[in-house]
Amino acid sequence: MLALIQRVQEARVVVDGEAVGQIDAGLLVLVCAERGDDTQQADKLLAKILKLRIFGDAQGKMNLSVQDMDGHGAVGGLLIVSQFTLAADTSSGNRPGFSAAAAPSQGERLYDYFVAQARGAHGVVQTGRFGADMKVHLINDGPVTIPMRIAPS
Repeated sequence: MLALIQRVQEARVVVDGEAVGQIDAGLLVLVCAERGDDTQQADKLLAKILKLRIFGDAQGKMNLSVQDMDGHGAVGGLLIVSQFTLAADTSSGNRPGFSAAAAPSQGERLYDYFVAQARGAHGVVQTGRFGADMKVHLINDGPVTIPMRIAPS
């Protein structure tokens, strides 16, 4: 599975003019299932994201995870958005190919699983809408943007 994590001051997803998900400070997580991925990759990816220490501590050092923010007067949110274009192959020509992305039904199943696991593990979880034409608004904090990939074992 692939993810692009952005530390944000705030973020929201709009579909057809309506905000369907929004958070204050936390992580915007763009996530993509690739062919061959299963729930093992989703679990590993979520665990890594929840423990990723990219928030400032009292000294301003990136030493806190989104879950550690809880004990410091703020609850860090997760805004999870499906993003099959993370699997883009740009190695040939000028038009990206997406054959590495999971089929839509498999991608949706793994996205739904990932979101359900996130909701079970973290207090503030919002989402986009799978397969929709989404407009993502964010204020990237830092900016801090980190790509992640958990390959099938």
